[in-house]
Amino acid sequence: MPEAVLCSEKTDAQLRVIAADLIEHGGPTLFTRLSEERHGALPDELRDPLVHDAESETAVLGGHLPARDGRVAVVAAGTSDLRVAAEAERTLAFSGVHAERIVDVGVAGIWRLQERLDDILAADIVIAVAGMDAALVSVLGGLVAAPVIAVPTSVGYGVAAGGSTALNSALASCAQGVTVVNIDNGFGAACAAVRMLSLRT
Repeated sequence: MPEAVLCSEKTDAQLRVIAADLIEHGGPTLFTRLSEERHGALPDELRDPLVHDAESETAVLGGHLPARDGRVAVVAAGTSDLRVAAEAERTLAFSGVHAERIVDVGVAGIWRLQERLDDILAADIVIAVAGMDAALVSVLGGLVAAPVIAVPTSVGYGVAAGGSTALNSALASCAQGVTVVNIDNGFGAACAAVRMLSLRT
């Protein structure tokens, strides 16, 4: 599994120490939940080696891992889910896995999902990223034979309760065999996909 550093829960001082050590002694590493602001605040000698992506709030140190077989579709219900979808996509890329992002195909515009269904069906694994009621998870679970990994997001308001409704909906899905990760955990979903793909070799 990829070497990863969760940055959001670390102090600036801790992050500097960890980054300096990994730059000197570490191999390829993925930094997650690293905002553009915090990345920009690092000293030049620590910031420059970290290839940062603002959308996914990730940074890569030391390049990607070797390529592996398999294709993953990262399917996001709406553009509001993009940060989480981008985190999954970049984690897969870092892990050497080809991923295709398919966005804005939630159940509120089900015809858009139908238009991209052939692309989704061609994937070995599908990561479904959805907030609100996470209905996309059950729909995909009923349409595709490939493993479906659900990522409930905190997108929504009122009874959406910061993603709790989406999480419960995904867990209660009547689509058989759907795997569910924690709220907003695009990284975890990608790692689950990497584990599944490793069974192919």
